[in-house]
Amino acid sequence: MNPFEKIFNYQILSRLEDSGTFMITTHERGWLKTMLEHPAASEAFLPETLGRLQLMVEQDQTIDRDGLLHKAASKESHVYHPYIRPLRKAISGKQLLQLSFSMKDGRISLKQDCFPYKLEYSMVKREWYLLWYHIRNRMLMSTKLQKITEMEPQAHTAEDYESLASKAATLLKKRSSSATIRVVPAYNGELSRILYAFSCFEKEVSFDEESGEYTIRLFFSGGDIEYVLSKTRFLGKRVRVMESGHMRRRMLESATKALGRYGQESI
Repeated sequence: MNPFEKIFNYQILSRLEDSGTFMITTHERGWLKTMLEHPAASEAFLPETLGRLQLMVEQDQTIDRDGLLHKAASKESHVYHPYIRPLRKAISGKQLLQLSFSMKDGRISLKQDCFPYKLEYSMVKREWYLLWYHIRNRMLMSTKLQKITEMEPQAHTAEDYESLASKAATLLKKRSSSATIRVVPAYNGELSRILYAFSCFEKEVSFDEESGEYTIRLFFSGGDIEYVLSKTRFLGKRVRVMESGHMRRRMLESATKALGRYGQESI
């Protein structure tokens, strides 16, 4: 085995991450430099951050963008949205907002008292959502960023904020989902690939030295379960779903249908 492949061992990677060390390849640096030249970069980064990144990759070569053109594709929304930065500041700064947004019937809901809880990106719909607590209606809301028409901060006390944070966390726990996925030991060498498949989700990874098994605990919103299932099917026999009865039933159902399609009556 190539000794340099050891650098991709999960334990080494996790220790490097804990120490604040981040590895990046020459190709990734070239990709970053190319993307920083895009006009959207000035909207996605603060000027000082953009300048620091450009200085870091100044000596690297850009990637030929002619081969990256995607022609005759359907229109897709951009991953970046101008409201991402101010909403992140509001969430990290523990601010309450008054939110105005458009509804499905075209009407505008004006100046709703909002506790911004979390920004989420749906891998299925490819859109950013703001997860927030509606203070007046006492319910958890999920609104597309592109539907938000206006937002402004509102005054509040620290006690009010902590009380709302507790209520929002309780409601979010009820609507969130999780799954325990175990890596088959024979495929431990492909752990990086497996983790990459679930890279967009919050997760906890543990290793049992006695059995030599990695266990991945995934946390995701209920609306993303189909995406999690598709990624799990893609990994095939490398992983097993250990918990989440719904996911196990869905995996069994899809496997049974696939075997039946090719002339097998049972697993």
